[in-house]
Amino acid sequence: MKYLFVIQGEGRGHFTQALSLKSLLEKNGHQVVGVMVGSSAKRVLPAFFTEKINSDIIQFQSPNFLPTPNGKHSSLIISILYNLLLLPVYIKSMLSIRSTINEKQPDVVVNFYELMCGLTYGIFKPNVPMINVAHQYYFLTPDFRYTGNNPWQFKLLNFYTRLTAMNAYKMLALSFRIDDNSYYGNIAIVPPLLRQEVLHKQTKTGNYIHGYMLNSGYAVELTQWSKRNEGQQIHFFWDKKSANQTEILTPSLTLHRLSDTLFLEYMAGCKAYATTGGFESVCEAMYMQKPVMMVPTHIEQECNVIDTIRSGAGVTSNEFDLDMLLEYLPKYKKTMEFKYWTRTAESLFIYELTRIEYESSNILATI
Repeated sequence: MKYLFVIQGEGRGHFTQALSLKSLLEKNGHQVVGVMVGSSAKRVLPAFFTEKINSDIIQFQSPNFLPTPNGKHSSLIISILYNLLLLPVYIKSMLSIRSTINEKQPDVVVNFYELMCGLTYGIFKPNVPMINVAHQYYFLTPDFRYTGNNPWQFKLLNFYTRLTAMNAYKMLALSFRIDDNSYYGNIAIVPPLLRQEVLHKQTKTGNYIHGYMLNSGYAVELTQWSKRNEGQQIHFFWDKKSANQTEILTPSLTLHRLSDTLFLEYMAGCKAYATTGGFESVCEAMYMQKPVMMVPTHIEQECNVIDTIRSGAGVTSNEFDLDMLLEYLPKYKKTMEFKYWTRTAESLFIYELTRIEYESSNILATI
């Protein structure tokens, strides 16, 4: 079968999921005929993705969260107002997606949580089935219980999530755990998509803390903590467009431009991992059995945090207070359940992404 990928370009999680799924599909004799990425002027496509995807990348303008003035959290209201001003640009993006579908003639469009792709299916209704892949679809199921302090933002997040999946054939909800139910309507519960580099990485427990920040404003916070704790080595990654490959902020705090290979090297050797709450890197930490601290920047990441803590993987804070992470280390308990779950990913994804052919042929046979 032939697949067209459409990927949301914020953070690193959707990129790594796309790389992993492309590898699984090609291993099983299928073909990815095109890759489209929703991007913005504020972020650059990470080199690990552009170098490894082995496909021409078609970029289009897509909405993204805007950071608050302090450069830490993301402002939902400001983001909505800003993106409304770009509506003519986004209409052009939808037309680009529609024309690419017509040109590439895939059997299935795989949408990694990209709003423009969902709206394209809602407005233009292409005749190619769309299957959506993201952790956010898990939040639509009865098994997820939101326990935070922003219920209206959670409802708005779920509304946004449904927009990404308008007229979707099915949604594959990435989950930390095996649920009692495998299906909720057209939502299927599936394991995270971890790449072979993660699955086969040799791990050890070093003396440094590893981390990733989505927004660069947290660098000031980390610098202040590092100056108070000079003996603790810290290696953080970010995707700041203007940053050097390596920036040494204190003798014990080093910031690295996002490099997938180097990121996994530091993950495999760290004693703990701190992040702004993205799903994919938390999965990598859980697979390598590293305790996690999460500092969510917006409602989507807050939901990731709730789900991660439910899985017993770590702690959360409103700031990068690494004291909390260090205090958690003796309480962290390693488990193999997550590893066993992720190792079923290949069979479950191939089943869900190819079963459409069988179902379609059965429908045609009954007409």
